[in-house]
Amino acid sequence: MIMKTETKPQETCPVKITIDLISGKWKPNILYYLGEDTQRFGQLQRKIPSISRRVLTLQLKELERDYLIQRKAYLSPLKVEYSLTQEGRSLIPILISMKQWGEVYLASR
Repeated sequence: MIMKTETKPQETCPVKITIDLISGKWKPNILYYLGEDTQRFGQLQRKIPSISRRVLTLQLKELERDYLIQRKAYLSPLKVEYSLTQEGRSLIPILISMKQWGEVYLASR
């Protein structure tokens, strides 16, 4: 009798984990702009004009939940800033490579 061996779940694939963390229509854009500097909500919304407030809020919460960004709230004056964590900063070379690949791809079309 042949026994079926169990395969490892997809979640153990490092590529899939990376893609899952940065997937979402706007997450790469958000991470890329936060790689430039700390940003406030309104600054991010101006840099990504097609994103709705609701979607930006949800994407920021997911990135914070996954420890890729950090949120810092100030009381005086009342403001909230977002910045990359160490894990988030480690994604910047990947995002830059993706940007460069995209530029070459677009130029070849």
